Amino acid sequence: MASAEAAAGVEEQSLTLSQRIAAYIELTKPGIVRMVLLTAGAGFFMASTLGHPLDLVLMLHSLFGIGLAASGACGLNQYVEWPADARMRRTSSRPVPSHRISPRGALLFSSGLVFAGLIHLQLFVDSLTAALVALTVVSYVFVYTPMKRHTWFATIVGAVPGALPILAGWTAGGGGMSAPGFALFAILFLWQMPHFYALAWIYRHDYDRGGFRLLTSADPTGSRTTRQILLFTVLLLAASVVPTPLGLTGGIYLASAVVLGVLFVALGIAMLVRRDDRRAMRLFIGSVLYLPLLLAVMVIDRLIG
Repeated sequence: MASAEAAAGVEEQSLTLSQRIAAYIELTKPGIVRMVLLTAGAGFFMASTLGHPLDLVLMLHSLFGIGLAASGACGLNQYVEWPADARMRRTSSRPVPSHRISPRGALLFSSGLVFAGLIHLQLFVDSLTAALVALTVVSYVFVYTPMKRHTWFATIVGAVPGALPILAGWTAGGGGMSAPGFALFAILFLWQMPHFYALAWIYRHDYDRGGFRLLTSADPTGSRTTRQILLFTVLLLAASVVPTPLGLTGGIYLASAVVLGVLFVALGIAMLVRRDDRRAMRLFIGSVLYLPLLLAVMVIDRLIG
């Protein structure tokens, strides 16, 4: 998985206990894990309100197991990529390249989190959810992570593990492998494309230094990247209304999804018209706001519907 240098181990800095704890917390990428828990929680809630009361204990067990596994997957990603991270300005201060955590320490800690999360889901939730989370970890760490050093198509592949947590939440809530769950999966899958493309454009030179073969590497003018952004924002708008005809949401959500989707498409059009970092940052911030707002309206619509 990692380089020979990583396998041999790198000496850690001498840190206080609080500094070491902070480094291990940082290794888990809390921001990404929060988003995973938000989407999984939304999926669980939407499924659990279909004909039976919300089981808060089961929900906590589900989020705990998913959160552990997601934290471990993020740590394993940093274990694999730390030599590349060390070459990038944006990531050079991460725990492993900054030598606050050794590669071996990152590997052992992160593997333990993944194992604990999967066991917890198997024991306290169900086998289907545990299998989906295991698929998330494997596809993220062993497929997407190495693949993005070879082809920009890895971004599309990586959107699969990014979208699986909402489906795992849906199955944990009792929804099974059904059409509404896959509709939620599709929303998350499509949302990631403009979200990541905007970030890739802003840090395109940094990613090149790290040796990542993103679309921006083969598209110096940004014309292909911005066309992809617009395509996926339009597809996302279309996918975001699907939960309503499937009976999962009502009119409040439908109207809100259309408004949010149109605003997101407008950001994509603005990026297409003028390809610069400022508009890319607006698109990225818009994507960060779009998803929680859409999920919040979905939940509210379900509560009052």
